[in-house]
Amino acid sequence: MSLRLLCSIQFQTILLLLVVILHVETLVVFGISIGTSTYFGGNETDHQALFAFKTQITQAPENVFSSWNDSLHFCEWEGVTCGRKHRRVTVLDLSTRGLVGSLSPYIGNLSFIREIVLANNTIGGKIPDEVGRLFKLQVLRLSNNSFQGEIPANLSYCSDLKILRVGRNKLSGSIPKELASLSKLEFLALSYNNLRGGIPPFFGNFSSLQVLSVGKNKLSGLIPPSLYNLSSIITFALYENKLSGSLPTNLFLTLPHLQWFLIYENQFTGSLPVSLSNASELQYFYVVGNNFTGKLSINFGGLHRLEEFLVGSNNLGSGDDDEMNFFHSLVNCSSLQKIYLSANQFEGTLPNVLGNLSTQLKIFGISKNLIFGEIPLGMGNLVNLTNLWMEDNKFTGTIPDNIGSLRKLQRLYLSNNRLSGRLPITLGNLSLLNELLLDNNRLQGTIPSSIENCQNLLLLNLSQNNLTGIIPKQLFAISMLSIGLHLAQNIFVGSLPFEVGNLVHLESLDLSENKLSGKIPSSLGSCTSLEYLHMEGNLFQGEIPTSLSSLRGIQVIDLSRNNFSSQIPNFLEKLSLENLNLSFNDFQGEVSTKGVFANASAISIVGNSRLCGGILELMLPSCLTKKEKKMKWSLMLTIVISVACVLLVVATVSFSIFYWHKKKRKDEPSGSSLRKSLLKVSYQMLLKATDGFSLTNLIGVGSFGSVYKGNLGEDGSIVAIKVLNIQRQGASRSFISECDAMKNIRHRNLVKIITSCSSVDFQGNDFKALVYQFMPNGSLENWLHVDLETNVTQVEIRNLNILQRINMAIDVACALDYLHHHCPMPVVHCDLKPSNILFDCDMTAHVGDFGLAKLLSKLTIPKQSSSIGIRGTIGYTPPEYGLGSEVSTKGDVYSYGILLLETITGKRPTDHMFEGGFNLHNYASMALPNRVMEVVDLKLLNNDDEVIDNQNFSPTNRKEECLISMVKVGVACSMELPQERWDISKAISKLHLVRDILLSSRS
Repeated sequence: MSLRLLCSIQFQTILLLLVVILHVETLVVFGISIGTSTYFGGNETDHQALFAFKTQITQAPENVFSSWNDSLHFCEWEGVTCGRKHRRVTVLDLSTRGLVGSLSPYIGNLSFIREIVLANNTIGGKIPDEVGRLFKLQVLRLSNNSFQGEIPANLSYCSDLKILRVGRNKLSGSIPKELASLSKLEFLALSYNNLRGGIPPFFGNFSSLQVLSVGKNKLSGLIPPSLYNLSSIITFALYENKLSGSLPTNLFLTLPHLQWFLIYENQFTGSLPVSLSNASELQYFYVVGNNFTGKLSINFGGLHRLEEFLVGSNNLGSGDDDEMNFFHSLVNCSSLQKIYLSANQFEGTLPNVLGNLSTQLKIFGISKNLIFGEIPLGMGNLVNLTNLWMEDNKFTGTIPDNIGSLRKLQRLYLSNNRLSGRLPITLGNLSLLNELLLDNNRLQGTIPSSIENCQNLLLLNLSQNNLTGIIPKQLFAISMLSIGLHLAQNIFVGSLPFEVGNLVHLESLDLSENKLSGKIPSSLGSCTSLEYLHMEGNLFQGEIPTSLSSLRGIQVIDLSRNNFSSQIPNFLEKLSLENLNLSFNDFQGEVSTKGVFANASAISIVGNSRLCGGILELMLPSCLTKKEKKMKWSLMLTIVISVACVLLVVATVSFSIFYWHKKKRKDEPSGSSLRKSLLKVSYQMLLKATDGFSLTNLIGVGSFGSVYKGNLGEDGSIVAIKVLNIQRQGASRSFISECDAMKNIRHRNLVKIITSCSSVDFQGNDFKALVYQFMPNGSLENWLHVDLETNVTQVEIRNLNILQRINMAIDVACALDYLHHHCPMPVVHCDLKPSNILFDCDMTAHVGDFGLAKLLSKLTIPKQSSSIGIRGTIGYTPPEYGLGSEVSTKGDVYSYGILLLETITGKRPTDHMFEGGFNLHNYASMALPNRVMEVVDLKLLNNDDEVIDNQNFSPTNRKEECLISMVKVGVACSMELPQERWDISKAISKLHLVRDILLSSRS
């Protein structure tokens, strides 16, 4: 071969190689590399689908998709599993990877995929319909994401689907009927969405279903009977919906493998099926928050696996003598850890067999029932108890000493019972205790010093007992106390220990209504977390220490009804106070106009006669300047000298007129001294002021007379004039009683009497009248009970919202508290009712009509017959008055309780429904605590209070909480026995707390 030919061949070969190389490079540039067909095995569709999935994920931790590139085959990418034979994607599992974005519809191109597991991420948008093209799909887990829209009906084409979990998303709409084709489903979880409609009957055709979870949705209606035939079911979870109906009696015979039965927070009725006795594999039984009724007649002897039995917040109970016998069979439940029977109607005594329950028991709750008798001694055997809830029952006797054996106890609730005796020293053994609530019992004695050993206490409430002695210093060594220390309404004496400053984390301190004395220790300023400080109703004295200026988070301070003196410190204006009560002390000097002092509704300073200044609404006298003070003292000195001279002159002539004056005084009525000291008015003046007592000026008619609106005086001041009907038996006595009662009392919540008139009319008939401050907004009676026929034009405005009703209740209670405890001579009103509660232009409530009032000092006189008869008005008069008992402040409290219940329910105590011993008190009491919203005034329910404007809070819940508390106050004040009624000061404290709850959402 010639050299030339050889070179030509070599050149052609080289040229061919270059062409091949260029061709290969071209293919690589266009993404079709030489090895594509062999490297991907012809599965470019899966590759593109995964790539599309990745592009829709907008956020992901850096290492999640680090392997998702062309340097590795997609079968080796993180979270991807492929089949061995065809190298196609069979599993995509990227659960709990922090992914954010949406699910690409190209997911539907993974035609060989069997499992998609993307749970616990933040993937949103709609579940693409293209998922329905995955005919081999067996597992779809998208739970705990942010998916929206409806469940795709196309899922019905995934006929091999065994596990469908899309719970904890934002899915809406109804459950598609097309899903009936998913006959192989074993696990169906749709909980925590916004699904509506009913439960589809075709669920009953899923014969392999083991887990059915559709809780926390908005499903309604009945449970299809076919669901009760799912013999393979293990978990039956329909909780927190709006499902109704009753459970079939044979329910637990047809579900032999049932382990979880969760239907709590629905609307089920009827009794619990006795077939529950046959649920031998049952572990968790939750039916809390329904309307189940009747006797608990279940034999638990065969339920050896039962761990948690929760039936609280229903209406279970029969009142039979053997009501509590079911506890005997519960003893055989050796795995039992939780028993929750609270908020039902169980009645009877707890058997001592409770001590034989499973030693694994951690939670025992039987609060808010009708349980009476003593706490069984056997409770001390339940050594693993962490929570013991027995409050709101009728337990009597003492707290057993062996309570100290429950060394793992964290919460012990025994409040609102009738327990007596001393606090056991063994409480100190409960070193893990977080919350101890023993309030509203009859406990006596002192707080044991062993309480110091409870170093994990966060909340201690011993209020409303009969505890005595000093508050031990050891109590303040519990530095963990943070939620609250409540010792109110006991008989503690002595000073507040300096060690109180150790409670640096404490949020609420309530020492009110005791007999504590001395000064506030400066160390209290170290409690910098305090938000609520209640010290009212004690004997504290001295100044408010400047150290309290450190309480930067304080919201409420109540120091009322003590003996504090000196000036109100200016640092209070700089605190974040929402309510400050300094009333009935001996504060003096100028009141600030800044901070909390700029809001008249947020402060109370009544009963401090030496204060001046402040905002106009407080109506305090102006403060004197230094120059004015000097002039004042000079003037006083001059006056003293002048008065001495005058007295000397008066003394010389007084003897000569003594007999004449004495005779004159005998001829005058008992109220003459009052009338002489007030504005002189005549019959003619009152006749003119009322336009001849015309009907157009008539604003009310009472037992002893009529009330008219009138213009009196040169300035045309509007007043209310009560004209007594002298012909009515007892009217004159009523006139005298009202004059006696009103002549020495002054309070912002009492109707102010201006003057009186005792004269004769133009025909020579006796005429008696009283002139009051005019109340432009009428009476509570008119606001609660509008007459649609006579007040058509006022119907739309006659509606008090909840805040106005609370304010009214506080106003009236404060008036009674003043009358009962702070008058020169205690006064009993004797006729408290809505028509005697009047509103001024600012809707502040005032108590009026003292025609039946009685001064308590006169009650020491032997009882005489009275033409007035039983004091008060039918429905508001306490029952003891009808039995001949003397009037008392407890009688006023009863009337107040009825008035408060009427304010909440809108029903008069004389309503036709109250007969045969059933009254307004019983009506309200039976509604506590879960059915209060069923008895409240409908006008109140339809009124959206503007005061609740925090978007993070449900106004309905806040309103319901307040209404329940108000009903409790009304019921407590209207108890049949006087000694069981609250003092009005206690009602004031509770109502202030209610108002604080209502207003706490205001920013």
